Amino acid sequence: MYCNRCGHANPPGANFCSSCGSRLERASSEPEPVTTALAPVIAVPGEAGEPFQLEPSDLLHGVPPAGAVLVVTRGPGAGSRFVLSADGSLVVTIGRHPDSDIFLDDITVSRRHAEVSYNDGTFWAHDVGSLNGTYLNRQSIDNAPLSSGDELQVGRFRLLFLAPGMPGQA
Repeated sequence: MYCNRCGHANPPGANFCSSCGSRLERASSEPEPVTTALAPVIAVPGEAGEPFQLEPSDLLHGVPPAGAVLVVTRGPGAGSRFVLSADGSLVVTIGRHPDSDIFLDDITVSRRHAEVSYNDGTFWAHDVGSLNGTYLNRQSIDNAPLSSGDELQVGRFRLLFLAPGMPGQA
């Protein structure tokens, strides 16, 4: 497919010219490309290498009784688990910076986006001045306590918070 503006040859199915960026005109006989969105699939391999259903008890395997886990349920790396221990000095950084404890490599995530901390028996989520904000159960937050079963959204990532010793769904 050639660009009507600059004449650059573009790959079939392209919507914009890779040289000048202008929108490519399609011949009426060419079908419009179709985009299909698929629901995220969480498949965590079991002992036999087969996926199992998303069950909190399965995701809490190996988490200390006073600890918790963050599971990526939507976004690149869906199914990834991050175990949090209930240590008095726990602060887990979340962001696009390579030194983050939970590294989420996507442009919708700020370099230093959010933190999860543990204080006086409660896990807390903190937005640390991110551009797109941090959401807890689809509500924008600056600082909020976490309960088991809460959904934390950082950019386009959604993380499920589960804690065996806390009230909630787990």
